[in-house]
Amino acid sequence: MIETPKHWTVRHFSQANPSGPGCDSVPDLLRRLADSIEALGPVEVQDVVLSDEMTEHGPWRSGTVYYHLPEDD
Repeated sequence: MIETPKHWTVRHFSQANPSGPGCDSVPDLLRRLADSIEALGPVEVQDVVLSDEMTEHGPWRSGTVYYHLPEDD
């Protein structure tokens, strides 16, 4: 029988493109998120959620990365 943990913990961070022209660039946001994930070292990414907020420059893109560190096991 598999024992279920009493609680779950997931780490996360959020990041957005700079406000202003270009804030709607999905490729730029994905590069930023990828650079930040690589800077964390060996992590297991559980989920990535992209969001946007409407501004005068178009949608302002942001993303949240949910992840686990090796020592979280």
